Amino acid sequence: MPESRILTGEVYSDSVLINEEIAYGCSGMQIAFEINSLSSMPLIIAGNEHQKNKYLGRLVEAPIQAAYCVTEPNAGSDVAAVRTSAAKKGNNYVLNGTKMWITNAGRANWFFVLARTNAEQGHRGLTGFVVDADTPGITLGKKEINLGQRCSDTRSVTFEDVVIPEANRIGAEGSGFKVVMGAFDNTRPAVSIAAVGLARRAMDEAIKYATERKSMGKSLTEHQAIAFLIADMASSIEMSRLITYKSAHEIDRGRRNTIWASMAKCMAADNCNKVCYDAIQVFGGMGFSTEAPVEKLYRDARILSIYGGTSQIQRLIIAREAIHNPSTLTP
Repeated sequence: MPESRILTGEVYSDSVLINEEIAYGCSGMQIAFEINSLSSMPLIIAGNEHQKNKYLGRLVEAPIQAAYCVTEPNAGSDVAAVRTSAAKKGNNYVLNGTKMWITNAGRANWFFVLARTNAEQGHRGLTGFVVDADTPGITLGKKEINLGQRCSDTRSVTFEDVVIPEANRIGAEGSGFKVVMGAFDNTRPAVSIAAVGLARRAMDEAIKYATERKSMGKSLTEHQAIAFLIADMASSIEMSRLITYKSAHEIDRGRRNTIWASMAKCMAADNCNKVCYDAIQVFGGMGFSTEAPVEKLYRDARILSIYGGTSQIQRLIIAREAIHNPSTLTP
């Protein structure tokens, strides 16, 4: 992945350390912050210097947000099915279509948008654009009330004859799919570590409760059934953290991290859901109440196996890489 090797040093490894702590406090806030990284990544990978200075510069000069507009009603895991179109008109493109489940949509200063510039070429007909949020023709949907991570501003975004200059195209026409896949590889470590931070919080809450709660004359932690649940929590969290560090380390070393990013995303998300499930089990009936902290954590965890690429898609990627690029698994 040498063409995307724009950031240097231990940037990604440091990022996962920070994101774990933010997610420990609230994974909804973590994803709201992290979407800036996902939205920026296409410009980091394929943007020109003018685009980087203009749009990435804003994000460091002021506390503003960006949004990543890829998902559509009929194009979630199947990115190649994107229908939003960008028709060339002189020195401009005219954008039409609807995106959904867009995090930060109501707060964004600008959007990264994946659109179809060629109807006949499948995933090779997709192109990325950066679009100012105040461009005429953009309509935002209502804020979605989701199962969890409710502090995240998630909405639909509709583009109706939105005129954007050719200068806002990211890379060449038809390069959008490759750019988006690169952006996912580069940002999946941050999503994976969010699952680690959330799971760690759930385990800590479970341990605190199990230490204080008495049953049959002793604390819950002294019962083997509960102790084994906690042992499994601790083990799965540590394994998730290590594979996530590996996925970040590979980028920092300038190496393609596709298989590691998918392993980390799949393992960390699924493990987090199990940890939160077991944390409620430790709390018993109290865990089912909104007064218990683990109830919120359980709701927040569910989306981690969906956004950023579902666990099923990650397994497809892992299998493909293991079969066709087995050398990437060589120590």
